[in-house]
Amino acid sequence: MDEATGPQRRTHWEQRTATLLVVLGGVFIVAYSVVVLWPDAPPAVRALLIVLLGMVWVVFIAEVVARIVLTPRGQRWAFVLRHPVDVLSAVLPLFRALRVVSMLGEVPYLKRRSGTAVRTRIVVFALSYALMFVYFIALATLAAERDAPGATITSFGSAVWWAVVTIATVGYGDTYPITVPGRIYAVMLMVGGVAIVGTASATIISLINERIGQVRQRHDDEPPADGRV
Repeated sequence: MDEATGPQRRTHWEQRTATLLVVLGGVFIVAYSVVVLWPDAPPAVRALLIVLLGMVWVVFIAEVVARIVLTPRGQRWAFVLRHPVDVLSAVLPLFRALRVVSMLGEVPYLKRRSGTAVRTRIVVFALSYALMFVYFIALATLAAERDAPGATITSFGSAVWWAVVTIATVGYGDTYPITVPGRIYAVMLMVGGVAIVGTASATIISLINERIGQVRQRHDDEPPADGRV
C-alpha cells in the first residue's frame, strides 16, 4: 500500500463509518444495560439482545481490523498505540461505550483552539468519560457479582455506590467484589479513577491560575488612585 494513500483511505473509511459506529455504540449500551438490569427478561427477549450484542461486537472488531489494514505496514503499531480506546473497543464492552463518548470530539465548538474551548473540551470529555466509565463498570461488576455466594454487590444501586466511593478513593468497605472478574473491574476502576481525578485536578488548577492572572492584569492596568502615572 502506498505510504501517502494509506492514511487517506483510512480517513475516508473512518468518515463513512463514524455515524454507524455511534448508532451501534448506543444500541450496545442500551442492550447491555437491559441484559444486566433485567435478569428476569423473557428468554426470547434475552436471546434477541444477546444476538444483537454479538452482532455489534463483530462490527466493532471488523471496523478496527479494517482501519489497521488500511494503515501502511510500517505505521500499524503506531496507529494501535495512538488509538487505544478504538482498539480495545473490539475486545472489551466498556471501551465500546467509551468510544461513543470519544465522538464528542466532532462537535464544532470543541474543535476550537482557544483556551476556553480547550478547557471546555477537557471538562466535557472528563465528565462524559467518568459517567460512562462508572456506569459500565458498575453494570459489569453487578453482572459478575450478583449470583456469587456471599456477594455484597447484588443490586445496581449497590454497584453504583461501590463504583463511586472507589473512584473517589473513599473506600468505605461496606461493598466490595469477591469474584475474579469483579476484582479485575475494580482494578480498572482504580486505574481509571487516578486518571479522572488527575485530569479534574489539573483543570481546576489551570482555571484558578487563569482567574488569578486576569485579576492581576486588571489590577496592573488600573491607574493609581491619586491619578499619578
